[in-house]
Amino acid sequence: MILTINHETVYRYDTAAAHSTQYLRLTPRDGDGQHVLEWKLELPVPAFACTDSFGNVLHVLTLDMPHDCIRIRATGIVETEAGERMCFDGDARPYLRSTALTTMSPAMETFAESFREASMSLAAVERLAHAIHGCMAFDTATTHAATTAAEAFGVASGVCQDYTHIFIACCRHLGVPARYVSGYVHSSGHRLEDHQASHAWAEAWSGDRWWSFDVLNRCRAGATHLKLAVGMDYMDACPVRGVRRGGGTEHLSAAVRVMQGQPGQSPEALQQALEQQQQQQ
Repeated sequence: MILTINHETVYRYDTAAAHSTQYLRLTPRDGDGQHVLEWKLELPVPAFACTDSFGNVLHVLTLDMPHDCIRIRATGIVETEAGERMCFDGDARPYLRSTALTTMSPAMETFAESFREASMSLAAVERLAHAIHGCMAFDTATTHAATTAAEAFGVASGVCQDYTHIFIACCRHLGVPARYVSGYVHSSGHRLEDHQASHAWAEAWSGDRWWSFDVLNRCRAGATHLKLAVGMDYMDACPVRGVRRGGGTEHLSAAVRVMQGQPGQSPEALQQALEQQQQQQ
């Protein structure tokens, strides 16, 4: 499958900020069933590029002059392979550690224990994912970026980030390494008709590899999914995260468009189609 991505993030401030630093995990890597054909970041100033401790492509954008707006745009074309996503990279053991966003409540512990096996099987992990999907309601109004897994489980609602954090927290409680994945999904065929922000799912370690679980959409990640970054939780893998000095109140707007291209189309034709669709929004 050919996926074209247009992701724009805009920060606006009531007054001029004196300094800001943005950490951008907006560039996908080749491998694990995806091949980057073309990718571009449009930034107000050049950024420092490196690889973070999780192996993600990281750009550090620093603005040290007064500014009241930051516009960040990622566009690209990626070819994804058919079939379920699995990968074999790295040491899974660090992903057993809990984080502030993946804390467990007593109610979550009781819930997770019903899936415990002496040696946790992939089937048990999948039953856990499906059960989380069944007891949660998708709602964009009940949680926010700093909501913990325990808090989202308590209100039984949230967005993809919350479903993923709950799954990761329960997996770690059961002794299964699990990590957070940020990226994009082409919404055709999924429960949600339109994803207007970046998507999140999880990878859990079983046997000798990572297996993917899109808990919100009750499926495994496949050709419709494009991975950007991995981490212990949202804070490690979110596409854009920053700090600033000054600026007053911050106003954030983000828009994502994921389209399916056709094999054989030139990158120029794919990009032109993406631009035209964005103009029609």
